[in-house]
Amino acid sequence: MTLALGLNLSVIIGFVIGLIKLSKMGLPLSRRVLISLVAGALLGVALQAIYVDSPAVIEATLAWSNVLGSGYVSLLKMIIMPLILVTMIAAVVRMEAVAALGKIGGLVIGILIGTTVIAAFVGIAVTNLFGLTAEGLTEGARELARAEVLVGRQSTVADLALGQIILSFIPQNIFSDLTGARPTSIIAVVIFGILAGIAGLQLTSDSPAQGAAFRSFVEIAQAVVLRLVRMVISLTPYGVLALMLKVTATSSGEDIFSLLGFILASYLAIAIMFVVHGLLIALSGSNPVDYFKKVWPVLTFAFTSRSSAATIPLNVESQIKDLNVASPIANLSASFGASIGQNGCAGIYPAMLAVMIAPTMGVDPMDPMFIITLVGVVAVSSFGVAGVGGGATFAALIVLPAMGFPVALAALLISIEPLIDMARTALNVSGSMTSGLITSRVLGMTERPAGNLPTLTGEASGKA
Repeated sequence: MTLALGLNLSVIIGFVIGLIKLSKMGLPLSRRVLISLVAGALLGVALQAIYVDSPAVIEATLAWSNVLGSGYVSLLKMIIMPLILVTMIAAVVRMEAVAALGKIGGLVIGILIGTTVIAAFVGIAVTNLFGLTAEGLTEGARELARAEVLVGRQSTVADLALGQIILSFIPQNIFSDLTGARPTSIIAVVIFGILAGIAGLQLTSDSPAQGAAFRSFVEIAQAVVLRLVRMVISLTPYGVLALMLKVTATSSGEDIFSLLGFILASYLAIAIMFVVHGLLIALSGSNPVDYFKKVWPVLTFAFTSRSSAATIPLNVESQIKDLNVASPIANLSASFGASIGQNGCAGIYPAMLAVMIAPTMGVDPMDPMFIITLVGVVAVSSFGVAGVGGGATFAALIVLPAMGFPVALAALLISIEPLIDMARTALNVSGSMTSGLITSRVLGMTERPAGNLPTLTGEASGKA
């Protein structure tokens, strides 16, 4: 270990110790997460500035800090499937009628797709406002190589029909899906959990004694899983510190500057959609300012991890404990929102790319028929992204060919993807939480926190 590496790790360890002390002092988790976000960004910038001529030192430092960041993400991924399975079974078993479940699922998915349609319109409007176009972008050797890879991947998604996508949601082997073996494993586990819960309801009807025993088992299993979730969530500040450090230490200033217009336009579109979420929440009878304060830790982790799936445990926990969303709604909105109707990845991004490419193909990006067609394709493809996995890039691989456009532009933007993808992921998660909160208010189904369990924003979590 070199002296420089030792000093860098000492600084990181010092920040971790500081966060531990803040936790013992009772500082709420949301504030510790904010401190971690800022500290990680400053550390990353400092690494780039100090070791600009010594990239090996940065790489060695990140190799150690990634143990903390990637380890935290791995722990979250570890609890995703058990959380979804157990909580979905428990949620269904507590319901009086199966019909209510269909109403919840339909409303959640409807809101997810509806907000994705709005996101597509926002992406189109902002791109036209900035006058962004694919004309003049340089296709160097690196970008051309990436384009060839994307064209190859395109063949795996171009022929997907809606029927095939729906079929991929159905669980074939629940044990395989519990390992996340397929891109649609999360949806498959949700479906299995719903079916198992329905079976539990029928068992209760046929044999009350056995039904009561089954409910007791499910409730105990859920209590254990939720305790495990809270144990992992208490590590959020340390994971965010390491993840933000990696993002800022590895971002290329040259790539950022060359495509600054696209970055600014993307963030403006994302900001507008956050405002849309707030307006929809206000219309549902909730306070949007209060909403964003409560979900801040969840959005912060989504921002730094760039993973909607890894954010599911925090998403569910915050909806139930902070937003008082009923458990069945919280689980469905978090699970579906990680795969279907993603406002950022499946809405804004492919719409912006299509508008940028349109002039190069002789298409007027302001043509009403073009806009209507594009929005329709985006809405349908927001299901397709879940069918193949891969987020925004795969959304582009579905939308662009459907519009008759080439996919090379997606390759040109890969170098700045992490910077934009962070905000897109936070928007995706906000979209899923918005759908859960609105569904809860529309159906009048709320859930008050029980006892003194720790929450993401309460004083108890500050002592976790």
